[in-house]
Amino acid sequence: MNRKTMVLPAVAGLLAPVLVACGGSEGAGGSKAIVVGTTDRFEQTTDAPAPFDPAAAYDIGAWNVLHSTFQTLLRLPRSGTAPVADAAEKCSFGDRNSEQFRCTLREGLKFSNGHALTAEDVKFSIDRARAINFENGPVSLLSNIDTVETPSRREVVFHLKSPDATFPQKIATPAAAIVDSESYDEKKLGNGFKTVGSGPYTLKTEQKDGRVVKATFTKNPDYKGSVKLLNDKVEMRFFDDSTSMEKALTDGDIDIMNRAILPEQIDRLRSSADRGVRLIESPGQEISYLAFNTEESSVKPKAVRQAMAQLIDRQALTRDNYNRTSEPLYSLVPTGITGHQNAFANKYGEPSVDRARAILRGANVTAPVPITLTYTTDHYGQGTEKAFKTLQKQLNSSGLFNAKIQGVKWADFRPEAAKGKYAVYGMGWFPDFPDPDNYVAPFIGPDNFLGSAYRNSKIEDLIPQSRQASQREGAAKFFQQAQEIVADEVPVLPLWQGKQYVAVRSKITGAEWALNASSELQPWELGRGA
Repeated sequence: MNRKTMVLPAVAGLLAPVLVACGGSEGAGGSKAIVVGTTDRFEQTTDAPAPFDPAAAYDIGAWNVLHSTFQTLLRLPRSGTAPVADAAEKCSFGDRNSEQFRCTLREGLKFSNGHALTAEDVKFSIDRARAINFENGPVSLLSNIDTVETPSRREVVFHLKSPDATFPQKIATPAAAIVDSESYDEKKLGNGFKTVGSGPYTLKTEQKDGRVVKATFTKNPDYKGSVKLLNDKVEMRFFDDSTSMEKALTDGDIDIMNRAILPEQIDRLRSSADRGVRLIESPGQEISYLAFNTEESSVKPKAVRQAMAQLIDRQALTRDNYNRTSEPLYSLVPTGITGHQNAFANKYGEPSVDRARAILRGANVTAPVPITLTYTTDHYGQGTEKAFKTLQKQLNSSGLFNAKIQGVKWADFRPEAAKGKYAVYGMGWFPDFPDPDNYVAPFIGPDNFLGSAYRNSKIEDLIPQSRQASQREGAAKFFQQAQEIVADEVPVLPLWQGKQYVAVRSKITGAEWALNASSELQPWELGRGA
């Protein structure tokens, strides 16, 4: 996500003193609300008029909200990677070629406004997202759908353009969130922070100057799905920085924090048991990478991108900037995902100025090459600026590059990057679903979410071939070939793979299940106890 973003305007850090003053909120039935702290940001802008509209939202922070307030036919389970039924009672492929997918809805589904949820709403939601085709949105996850059929009020049939064994995982994402056809315009995005869904919680937000300054999730009494709620209410509180959020946690003003915990905070939080805090660490599939506008003159020659791949020292980057809370990454597909291989390490070996110089000379590229590295100042944590200064130093100390860096607010960064404004820019990626397909397909092809002009017909042929493998281990060989091509042509340059951390007050239960296999928040797992 962006998801995926990916990774787009997320739940935001604002006015910590005001928010801390909201402590002691009471949940439904008199139970005390679980309070989640975050430095993510949700902001309404011209380019993002409706941050919580499923047709537009495509980042981990926004998807955390959508997972709690909307239903999808399927959803990721408490743990594991195989989707389970949610709004659906059952789903399955109706043919051997994985080209027709059938779902039967549960009885009595209802939106938060009281309207009945039927198969027509499912069709409307999918057709709407595809019709709006928001340029920074998740529509690429639905691009293989040919038509959606509704034989009855509870039956939905998806006809696919080509076989796709990953389709169940795709419709388990908020890209396929079900919206009320009477509350949403079929041809355009909404406006503001409205959510009319049928998920486990209803949402109430407070805004100031186009930003969310408070979000309250209340148990939805009409929810019918596979999620079991262990609390009645969850609040999200927003902080300008991780330091003030950490203080709120240790002071007991919030119960849990996840996004974003700085590397230098990890050791402190590990030793905070005497202050009633515990830190949970687990493997993660978040990746960080440099993206290239391959049409921009400074990086259009492949040799320039290859020379950067040859120079960057990922070991030093993760050691000096992330205190080993992340691991060097040498492929788009991270470790722990089927088909991973260290393609960049295999091709480039250890960082080498001499080999980088030879690459540039071989392509008649004159050094030093002038480039600007752009990063976002308020989306991936406070350590981003420090990491980009390290990258700048590594490139410039070689004498082969004259690199400058610039920081841009996320609200401007994401749309400007998609429009090709930056030659080289830093991005993060949380998987939409934990499969190698989701680390390759979103970056390659005519509908790639980066808006990149880069094309490779070989990879574009490998992806549909891989989707015919219902057993995903069988897809590994296709993605290994794709990773080798990416390492050679460098349309993107992987940097590191992050671990997952959750810091939580000692009397909060369920924190071990707070994040699913795609690193998305599962607030319904949180409770109070010993």
